[in-house]
Amino acid sequence: MKPAVLYLCHRIPYPPNKGDKIASYHLLKFLSQHFDVYLGCFIDDRHDQQYRHKVEALCRDVCFITLHPALARLKGLQALYKGQPITLPYYSHPAMTDWVKRTLNQHSIERALVFSSSMAQYLLNARPSLHKVMHFVDVDSEKWRQYAQKKHGVASYLYQREYRTLAKFEKAVCAEFDVSCFVTETERQSFAAMVEPALQNKIHTLENGIDSRYFSPQADFSPVTEHPLQHDNYVVFTGAMDYWANVDAVTWFARKVWPKVLKEHPYSKFYIVGSSPTASVRALTRLPGIVVTGRVEDVRPYLFHAKAAIAPMQIARGIQNKILEAMAMEKPVLTTPQGMEGLEHYPGHYPAKDKVLGDNVIGQTLYVAEEPQDVTDWVCGQLARPVRPATLSRQWIEDNFSWEIKLSPVLTYLEAKHV
Repeated sequence: MKPAVLYLCHRIPYPPNKGDKIASYHLLKFLSQHFDVYLGCFIDDRHDQQYRHKVEALCRDVCFITLHPALARLKGLQALYKGQPITLPYYSHPAMTDWVKRTLNQHSIERALVFSSSMAQYLLNARPSLHKVMHFVDVDSEKWRQYAQKKHGVASYLYQREYRTLAKFEKAVCAEFDVSCFVTETERQSFAAMVEPALQNKIHTLENGIDSRYFSPQADFSPVTEHPLQHDNYVVFTGAMDYWANVDAVTWFARKVWPKVLKEHPYSKFYIVGSSPTASVRALTRLPGIVVTGRVEDVRPYLFHAKAAIAPMQIARGIQNKILEAMAMEKPVLTTPQGMEGLEHYPGHYPAKDKVLGDNVIGQTLYVAEEPQDVTDWVCGQLARPVRPATLSRQWIEDNFSWEIKLSPVLTYLEAKHV
């Protein structure tokens, strides 16, 4: 009989089609191999209701609570007069509170793992003997600080407020929990600098991996019929398109780079692939050559047929799964310095403007640029040449980003009172 673990997620960890759900799903899958998992999570997208059985198959028991985003946003406003971060009342629900208490008591659970700080509220007053591990993933408060710098007026004030209140809450969670985890060493160090020295030995990394058998150019995936991918000469951006950092990235590229690319390659296309595109993202289709797909069942064909993948992040925390996926699919990738977190040790990343080096290094194709003209030149270069498989990029992913290897430390974190 396996030991029990309580696992709390702010979103149903399936399907693994966006950053947080990729990590939470693989963490659930890994936990299920070693523990009887008692999972509590919210479903905030009605499309995900159909996947309950996929999650139930990996768990001893599951509490699914449907979250209506519009109502949750109204609840979030309570935070303004309670001095809380908005995400706390957003994910606060009495049914979840009752289920957590009942589950801990009925099954004598001795260990718990929380994914995302917004779910830590359910264990802050748990019995002292419960061993609690917090996977923050990123330093979310820092993300809000970055957002505030991009906004003005009321929006800037609200984002600054969220930064301050969330940072205070994150530090309180770290003090209360036995172990705190972050997805990269950079995030770990950033958070360690925020807390008092006595807490710093609690802070560790729990990195992301990638399923390189799934994300493989040799994998069997269905052809796309909605778009003529085989005939289009295009670059691609993938990601959840209601996530502000992704919206910001594609908007920056569409406004500052794409018009210059079209002057050299008037028939080329820029595919924006991902669920729930905002109105501002959908509006980008008014520009020539830009295709916004919305939700797709499988992102791999869009990567497979692309000349290159881009991730021109202007704001980023943690590792970019979209970059790992493109590298595993043997695609040249361009990102910004902000998008390089967690990939600093890749042996073949080059300045995009180093054309001589870039043209002669075959297979190692992760490029970094932040100036619009450098990005333009790189994209034009990719569109002008035949596809070159980034074979060394894929090999590096296979060697360094196995989920089994990356998640193995969680077993230690869940057992040791002081890691």
